Amino acid sequence: MKKLLPVLTIILIAAVAAIIFISLSKKEDMITIAKGNFQKLPLPIKTGHVNDTECRMVITNTTHACEVIAPNGNTWFFDDPGCMIKWLKEKPFAKDAVLWTKAVDTGRWIDARKAWYAQTDKTPMHYGFGAREKKKEGYITFDEMRLKMLRGENLTDPRVRKKLLGY
Repeated sequence: MKKLLPVLTIILIAAVAAIIFISLSKKEDMITIAKGNFQKLPLPIKTGHVNDTECRMVITNTTHACEVIAPNGNTWFFDDPGCMIKWLKEKPFAKDAVLWTKAVDTGRWIDARKAWYAQTDKTPMHYGFGAREKKKEGYITFDEMRLKMLRGENLTDPRVRKKLLGY
């Protein structure tokens, strides 16, 4: 029995490792890009199965989701408008890309370049820029949001956070 115990232990460990390996291989692959979106319309985001292209976080909520569609139909997904701006900054097709964002006020997909942006929203990456379809006092344009994001003037900067939120 003493000679059999180590052999059984090794077999048990190997079986557990094999079960874990097999169970992991059956999981769906995470999506970071979709190809062939020639209509250039926003694609549905299956939460829990799509990664943000910039920060690599799993998109679990589409409240602040964005999509970038290149002229060739490739579509990239983002959980935060700030991630979209950071990722787009040096892409050669940035000016020709179609940009979609979820409007917080209506829940609809809207043209990100025509959206109005609040600066103090609780967004997934804490940048604070939440898109709106309807303009209200204090909201900024896409170009202003883009410039602030590229300068680092967002809620991740303690000075900006103190100025906008008081803490």
